[in-house]
Amino acid sequence: HGWQTRGHDGSKRTGPRDSPDTRLLHQLSLRTLITQGWLVNIITADHVSPLHEARLRGHPSCVKILLKHGAQHGANIQPESDLASPIHEASRRGHVECVDSLIAYGGNTDHKISHLGTPLYLACENQQIACVKKLLESGADMNQGRGQDSPLHAVARTASEELACLLMDFGADTQAKNAEGKYPVELVPPESPLVQLFLEREVPLL
Repeated sequence: HGWQTRGHDGSKRTGPRDSPDTRLLHQLSLRTLITQGWLVNIITADHVSPLHEARLRGHPSCVKILLKHGAQHGANIQPESDLASPIHEASRRGHVECVDSLIAYGGNTDHKISHLGTPLYLACENQQIACVKKLLESGADMNQGRGQDSPLHAVARTASEELACLLMDFGADTQAKNAEGKYPVELVPPESPLVQLFLEREVPLL
């Protein structure tokens, strides 16, 4: 599905493990299609846009080409949709170059989708450190997650000391309570050294 291109032999030219030569063919084919008047915001029957396809496959060069030619992202195409936006999927999958391009073209770092949360929350949940850092450096709200669950709650569950330090350094609230009334420290596995880090950051006594 999506906007797969085909070679002269009719074979499909897409795939998650594309070689550099194949990626170059993608870029050339994409530029040719756009030059011929191809609509960069076309949506397929399964609600996939060319930008989503490029981002899912981790093709930052194609993402940049599409954005440069007016591809819409986030809630611009389907404002009522609960589908993950390009910046959500790129953050979840660790495609930091795609995240960078989307932000550069106005992607909303705090775009919240009810069942997914924010891009930062997804990046934290999936321990995508480079994406977390990029989002925070680009101004993402360090306390906006999924519902009342903050990014720090997500990190606490993973017991990632590096991500916890990163969020705290950017001012994440260690005293935020989620829907169950729990602080992030209460979600850390008891044997994890991350508990001590939270205690050192002056979390309230439980």
